[in-house]
Amino acid sequence: MKHLLKMLDLSKEEIIDILNLADQLKYEQKHGIPHKHLQGKTLGMIFEKASTRTRVSFEAGMYQLGGYPLFLSSSELQIGRGEPVEDTARVLSRYIDGIMIRTYEQKEVENLAEFGNIPIINGLTDFAHPCQVLADLMTIREYKNRLEGLKVCYIGDGNNMANSLTVGCLKVGMDITLACPQGYEPDQQVLDFAAEFDGFSLVTSPQDAATGADVLITDVWASMGQEGESEKRREAFAGFQINDEICALAKSDAMVMHCLPAHREEEITAKVLEKHAAEIFDEAENRLHVQKAVMVKLMKG
Repeated sequence: MKHLLKMLDLSKEEIIDILNLADQLKYEQKHGIPHKHLQGKTLGMIFEKASTRTRVSFEAGMYQLGGYPLFLSSSELQIGRGEPVEDTARVLSRYIDGIMIRTYEQKEVENLAEFGNIPIINGLTDFAHPCQVLADLMTIREYKNRLEGLKVCYIGDGNNMANSLTVGCLKVGMDITLACPQGYEPDQQVLDFAAEFDGFSLVTSPQDAATGADVLITDVWASMGQEGESEKRREAFAGFQINDEICALAKSDAMVMHCLPAHREEEITAKVLEKHAAEIFDEAENRLHVQKAVMVKLMKG
């Protein structure tokens, strides 16, 4: 494992290793046990998309590991003025020890990895959100004490979350059913991968997807950069909401998760979100721990 670019690149063993280390680092932090694994290391963080959880969790995590987080806004870098990403990769590789990037195109992340010689971490692209899905898997395992054999239901847009969640769940032995409106399915690359697994289903009925589920997951109807489609998407996604009726179809002890930020009364009701706030905000916290594990795996040397 040289980089974290997308869930498709990880083996089941690599995923479990990351989760195990994240559990250990979380335990150590809660008990005040120092873990300065990245003393003297610097992580450059390139943001072409705004962020709350990604920025704060990576900055705090790098600090807790003994390293230095360097915030790099694309508007302040030459990359924002047209410098090719391959040149940026080669220059930054001579200054710092790793790069986390939150951007639009997956190709930009892949190019950083190809032309640089330091670890690259995908903090989010329009195609993939691997850090979030690793945190989701960590949270599910905390609550359910296992992953294999569980049934996950995802209701909403076939976006970066749906792409990464589908791959991550199937790789660790979980079943997953996606309920997406017609025309909003996941990326074809992900569908081709998922077609090899009996535990995958893609449906247009949230009710069918939720029936018997151990975990219910959703995301916003319009992601960053899609604000101009908001009204069109509200119409397309009407009914694709996690609410009391959907929860009643899942198992009685089903978890509800959301990567946040949440638009209450759109993809999830305020009532359901507050009822399941414990797991949703544990999920948000676990971004910190799982990303620290990723950084240690990639940057410790």
